[in-house]
Amino acid sequence: MTTISTVDATKFKHVSYLWDDAKAAALAGDEVALFIYRSNMLGADLRLTNYGGGNTSVKLKDVDPLTGQETDIMWIKGSGGDIGTLKKSGCAALYVDRLRSLENVYRGIEFEDEMVALFNHCIFDLDSKAPSIDTPLHGFLPFAHIDHLHPDAAIAIAAAKDGQKITEELFNGEIGWVGWQRPGFDLGLQLRACLEEAAAKGIKLRGIMLGSHGLFTWGDTAYESYINTLEVIEKCAEYLESNYGKSRPVFGGAKIDSLPEADRKLQAAKVAPILRGFCSSERQMIGHFTDDVRVLEFINSNDLEKLAPLGTSCPDHFLRTKISPLVLELAPSEDLSDVAGIKAKLTPAFEAYRAMYTEYYNTCKHDNSPAMRDPNPVVILYPGVGMFTFAKDKTTARLASEYYINAVNVMKGAEAVSEYTSLPRQEAFDIEYWLLEEAKLQRMPKPKALSGRVALVTGSAGGIGKAIAKKFAEEGACVIINDINEERLDGAKAEFVQIFGKDAVASTLLNVTDAASTEQALDNACLAFGGVDIVINNAGISISKSIADHSLEEWDRLYDILVKGQFIVSKAGIEVMRKQGFGGDIVNIVSKNAVVAGPNNPGYGSAKAAQAHLTRLMAAELGADKIRVNTVNPDAVISDSNIWAGGWAEGRAKAYGITVAELPAYYAKRTLLNEIILPVDIANACFAFVGGLLGKSTGNALNVDGGVAMGFYR
Repeated sequence: MTTISTVDATKFKHVSYLWDDAKAAALAGDEVALFIYRSNMLGADLRLTNYGGGNTSVKLKDVDPLTGQETDIMWIKGSGGDIGTLKKSGCAALYVDRLRSLENVYRGIEFEDEMVALFNHCIFDLDSKAPSIDTPLHGFLPFAHIDHLHPDAAIAIAAAKDGQKITEELFNGEIGWVGWQRPGFDLGLQLRACLEEAAAKGIKLRGIMLGSHGLFTWGDTAYESYINTLEVIEKCAEYLESNYGKSRPVFGGAKIDSLPEADRKLQAAKVAPILRGFCSSERQMIGHFTDDVRVLEFINSNDLEKLAPLGTSCPDHFLRTKISPLVLELAPSEDLSDVAGIKAKLTPAFEAYRAMYTEYYNTCKHDNSPAMRDPNPVVILYPGVGMFTFAKDKTTARLASEYYINAVNVMKGAEAVSEYTSLPRQEAFDIEYWLLEEAKLQRMPKPKALSGRVALVTGSAGGIGKAIAKKFAEEGACVIINDINEERLDGAKAEFVQIFGKDAVASTLLNVTDAASTEQALDNACLAFGGVDIVINNAGISISKSIADHSLEEWDRLYDILVKGQFIVSKAGIEVMRKQGFGGDIVNIVSKNAVVAGPNNPGYGSAKAAQAHLTRLMAAELGADKIRVNTVNPDAVISDSNIWAGGWAEGRAKAYGITVAELPAYYAKRTLLNEIILPVDIANACFAFVGGLLGKSTGNALNVDGGVAMGFYR
């Protein structure tokens, strides 16, 4: 029996040994807790399994509440979970004898799917998560602790043409082999048969390789299973490493060179909105870009043309990356300034991909297959630059990227030791359009109003801008928060990540008065999410002085930030929206002061009036592009607003002959509704314009001032 004290953790070079003796000791006696701890440690290393992929389990004795007798129970990761973040609430607990007794009613492989519903009759813990399709794969193996993972190193061998022979020779017969088959009840029976066949020959297996799919390993304790898993994967990785470049260069060697990193990022930023437009022909998609060294090695290689069309082998990879990627026939340094020309050049490639996907669907579909899904590519490879992935949200796009990197690793290993083989098209289709997967998709929550949309809100590290960005993130948008102050920006980003997660937010420094700064901010947005759909011009300052006291420097500063800033940011945003080709929204945060003539306000009020009319002018010009341009007019947003810094409050109090402390009540009392206006009120008004209900509204203004009769539009 392997024990903690006899394992040399330093022997692992290709996997991470993360087991902590003290943490494990604190869980001693609780096999479920140890199983979850083991699962978390395995899931923390993406070389062992991808996010959401694989499964782990433990079998133990527990008391049957109906009989009071001890019985065998299996705890296993539930459907849709992730072992890296697994908790007890994400597990299913089943009676082992009931699960195995389902063999008595199993009608054969053509009736696989009906078995899933029967898993519910085997539930022990009534708070269980729904059991996954992998449940019988664990249930028919007799071991206490089982790990089913998708390690790149193991799948590289499993997906190799000579994978079975390599596995047998590499492990001296101690790792069994079961050929490719879709996960389900029958595969569980095959795993048991493989184990029994080996036992009949006097061989004690330490694991089973699944052709094209993954790896099963096990142990009598959580720790033994953990170590066995690491050792098997480490040996696979060592074998691959010893063969890289041995018979031929990796991927046949480099065909082209990558652009320098800064140039790659710039080229990616410029082409991303164009690609996003193509990929959003059916629904708006969010993008992700990577120029990971493993991606570049593959997309720059001589073997790209041969391997890319084959697609992936592991079902978990395939489900998220589609049948195959689209390879762009653009030079790395292609001039992208002629957008119409680039779109014309790329149109045939996207049309050909959609036609290929449609033919694949029509050729492979069954009488009961779900309707064809979006035929656009998920993965787009740009040789010399990097990889783009597009999906319904940022998390899905990022995971697709990670999965395709897994697939690249698999192809690299398989080609080094043999020849890479992908799933046959019909098998791939049966996975992608599996009725059980379709049912899972149908159970997904309805998308939020701003799902699939990207918003840049200027001055969003505080005050009104932060409130708008939060509202949009709550409604499903990806947001690019920005500020001219780096410290304030870092604090705001940390807050957003904590609330909404890392995939919902990106940040960038932005000086709205500087065209270069603005262009860089938009490039950063395109790199982060593929483009921009909503621009909120919110950044501003306020100066309250009489015309006699107003300096020229103050006048210029107001017009630079409010008017010139709105012009610069809008122009940059329009360029991105036009590249995408599906319209967008610009909302300008103006003011009641744009229409109301009050004392001590010539600079600010006239600049706001200029902002308001620029809104109307842009709306008149951009209708043909389906870009809507509207105005929100706040007034007296005192709480949490940066506008009150720099003497504005003192200036307005002086103008009205009151004290600063009396301003909130003064502003509320002068409104028809007698209400104090808050940042969230402005955020709600912006959402009203961009949330979908006012999709045919442009050139309009919405007052959020509690009702100021002098500010009524006539």
